[in-house]
Amino acid sequence: MTSATAFWISERERGELVKLDIPSPADTELRIRTLYTGISRGTETLVFAGRVPEDEHDHMRAPFQSGDFSFPVKYGYINVGTVEQGPHHLQGKTVFCLFPHQTLFNVPIESVTVLPDQLPPERAVLAAYMETAINALWDAQPRVGDRISVVGAGVLGSLVAYLAARIVACEVQLIDINPERAQIAKALGIEFAQPEQAQRNQDLVIHTSATEQGLNLALALAGFEATVLELSWYGNRPVSINLGSAFHSQRLNLKSSQVGHVASSQRPRWDHQRRLQLALSRLKDPCLDVLISGESHFSQLPETLQWLSSSDNTSLCHRITYD
Repeated sequence: MTSATAFWISERERGELVKLDIPSPADTELRIRTLYTGISRGTETLVFAGRVPEDEHDHMRAPFQSGDFSFPVKYGYINVGTVEQGPHHLQGKTVFCLFPHQTLFNVPIESVTVLPDQLPPERAVLAAYMETAINALWDAQPRVGDRISVVGAGVLGSLVAYLAARIVACEVQLIDINPERAQIAKALGIEFAQPEQAQRNQDLVIHTSATEQGLNLALALAGFEATVLELSWYGNRPVSINLGSAFHSQRLNLKSSQVGHVASSQRPRWDHQRRLQLALSRLKDPCLDVLISGESHFSQLPETLQWLSSSDNTSLCHRITYD
């Protein structure tokens, strides 16, 4: 047995570090020592606050989650680490895994993805966001030359806009109420606007702000028979949207997207592993470092998650470091 430490949410809005023993890995497993984890601001703060609807407990389980959303629960899915034990060709490799915040762990060999060359492990904590952004664009199906608005300049919205702006002849505008997010858009090479300056009559609008005001703005920006793609997840919080006004006369399409399933358009040929490999390959651009707004040590994680869950927090991706 080898000692490890894991982060558990013991009750609503309270986390703690728990010691545990890790057995030797089986022949079909790898022993991973964590280098970095990332905190998914949207999902993890909702889990921390106990806002996962009861009827979604099964759907929202992370691949290596322990416990349940009624608490205690060990939750997370952004882990970058080094292979300490396993087949010779993998020993010493830096890998990405959908594992919670824990210093050391064993996982099946097929559950890890080796980081591509030229991708710093520090940036690989953006992998889950990039995978979600890719899936969103597969669901949205933008076309060459589309006018595209992305409402919400958090990490996910910024990555969606970053990818969309690289589609031939597309005009992309990233929209947020926070004027400081203009610097994020500039670093990523994307046009920025606050809501009052946002372009109207758009071919595609993607919403990521997790606010009903943002979703109503997205509906207002969409042109005739355009698609509004909803990427935000609200947990158990009800949301009011304006389906009066021009929603019907404009024949708008309101569509959901969620990363748990590969988009139906790609599903016959793509699986989760292939999609993750694509996501990692798209993270080589150094400008994406602007989306990592801070970091703290694993020993501070209980306090860090409380801080990130505060209503006035505007952090982007927060990286957790390990010794």
